[in-house]
Amino acid sequence: MKICGFFNYKKKLNIKFFRNIFANAIIACMIIGLFVLTYSGETLNAYSSNVNEAIYKGNTDTKNISLMINVYWGNEYLDTILKTLEENDIKTTFFIGGTWAEKYPELLRKIYEYGHEIGNHGFNHKDHKNITYDNNLNEIKNTHELIKKLINIDMNLFAPPSGSYSQTTLDIANSLNYKTIMWTRDTIDWRDQDSELIYSRAIKNASGGDLILMHPTEKTAEALPKIIKELKNQGFNLTTVSNCIEK
Repeated sequence: MKICGFFNYKKKLNIKFFRNIFANAIIACMIIGLFVLTYSGETLNAYSSNVNEAIYKGNTDTKNISLMINVYWGNEYLDTILKTLEENDIKTTFFIGGTWAEKYPELLRKIYEYGHEIGNHGFNHKDHKNITYDNNLNEIKNTHELIKKLINIDMNLFAPPSGSYSQTTLDIANSLNYKTIMWTRDTIDWRDQDSELIYSRAIKNASGGDLILMHPTEKTAEALPKIIKELKNQGFNLTTVSNCIEK
């Protein structure tokens, strides 16, 4: 009897032991599940909040490159640049500042009539990262309305002046059906008046999807034929920003 009692007692201990293990396993699974759900939710939320991002590079699965040109000042070298692009059968994207368009509406029309894509470069060349919501909105919206009035198009690409933007800028641009465009590589042609340096920066480590930032300067006009020739020799297709970022 004592032996039977001992075994019954041991059996009860084993059952209790395994019940505890089972219960602990369930609790552990629940904790892990809650952690996974929480982490996944945080990841999803983080991803969702970052869906609206600036574009620094186009489709890398293509051989497309865009020589994007920001225009906010100057008119002396645009004719030369337009002629070079036409001679090489190239259409690209010109991002236009509002006050420039007000001052040179004929040149804006000429760029458009040459078949180039027109983008928005803000009205007063403001630092979008450090201006209010209303100022961000007005800079983009007023430029859109002016260019719509001048050449009757609805732009959908916005290049922030000096590459300065905030999440507010991105959200406003998105609400106005704009994509915010940055650049893969900057020729810094507005600062360094050296055609060889501009050429080197434009073609260095070129790859599909590159967005190469330029301005209508004298030395850019000088370097452009050589840039086009080299990139074409490397097998690249020089095109608009819209074509370059298309998936």
